[in-house]
Amino acid sequence: MHNMLQDFGKILIILGIVIAFIGLLLTGLGRFSFLGRLPGDILIQKKNFTLYFPLTTGILLSIFISLVLFLISKK
Repeated sequence: MHNMLQDFGKILIILGIVIAFIGLLLTGLGRFSFLGRLPGDILIQKKNFTLYFPLTTGILLSIFISLVLFLISKK
């Protein structure tokens, strides 16, 4: 039981670090204006409606995160 609580605590700490990193990344993304405006990102603007779906940006971020996690797990 004690070992399970230690593992859960470690998971919470790692999750907190990941969330903090994502927060820092999102606040710093304003400097990279090309990110989020790539070809393939969907932007629909109507009179009282705007839909933005960053398809290409999401795919690139997913590939990058997968690569980083793969490299970390190889250790």
